[in-house]
Amino acid sequence: MTFLLTLVVLSLAGAFVSGLVGVGGAIVMIPLLLYVPPLLDVGRLDVKTVTAVTMVQVFVAAASGVVAHGRRRAVRRDLAAVGGLAMASGSLTGAILSHFADDRTLLFVFGLMTLGALALLFVPIETAGQPIFAERVEFNRPRAVLVCGCVGLAAGLVGAGGAFLLVPLLMVVVGVPIRVTIGSSLAITALAATAGVFGKVVTGQVPLVPTLAVVLGAVPGAQIGALVSRRLSGSGLRRVLFVVTLGSAVRVWWDLLVPGGH
Repeated sequence: MTFLLTLVVLSLAGAFVSGLVGVGGAIVMIPLLLYVPPLLDVGRLDVKTVTAVTMVQVFVAAASGVVAHGRRRAVRRDLAAVGGLAMASGSLTGAILSHFADDRTLLFVFGLMTLGALALLFVPIETAGQPIFAERVEFNRPRAVLVCGCVGLAAGLVGAGGAFLLVPLLMVVVGVPIRVTIGSSLAITALAATAGVFGKVVTGQVPLVPTLAVVLGAVPGAQIGALVSRRLSGSGLRRVLFVVTLGSAVRVWWDLLVPGGH
């Protein structure tokens, strides 16, 4: 019971970040599920189980966040549709391939993704004159499809929704304003995670009880995060995203580079 309660609380925290800055929670959930239960001496999950449980948590948290941000006209539906389909295709492929990868390889891919996200957050973005509401935002569809497809492939491998990398890519490469990026990326993540969850399920990687525990925490967590997100400025949201990404990057690369770090 203590182990399951820990999973609920950790999922609540991950989903809060999801609703706050538009990430699906995986960049927070993977390190939390890997390291916190053993630290508290309540149990342990291996990397493949963590990635499978996280994929489900990502889907639920993203779907909950979409509802919250949609009320604020911050979800661009056509971007979500084309991006979601592209990301879902890549995510399904990656999820199936992950069944044949070892734990260290999956951790290395995740580490590379965190570094890419950090680098993108240093790119300056012109925000003056950008539209506030999603229906007024223009974007390049082929570029959005390419970005979402590539992120989906990498994300499916590690069980992440990939939004922590997708959010800065949509802002820097596709040119979507940050608040619309947050809402739309959650919609894209929800669609893509559907395929990823299917890939994990058909390969027998999703344990029932831990998964139900993280779902229980994901729904309210994303709603609370979205509420706080509305009160922060665009630059404030970027800073939060940077801190979250940096913390996960440090932890993952510590395990990869320091003997006995994991």
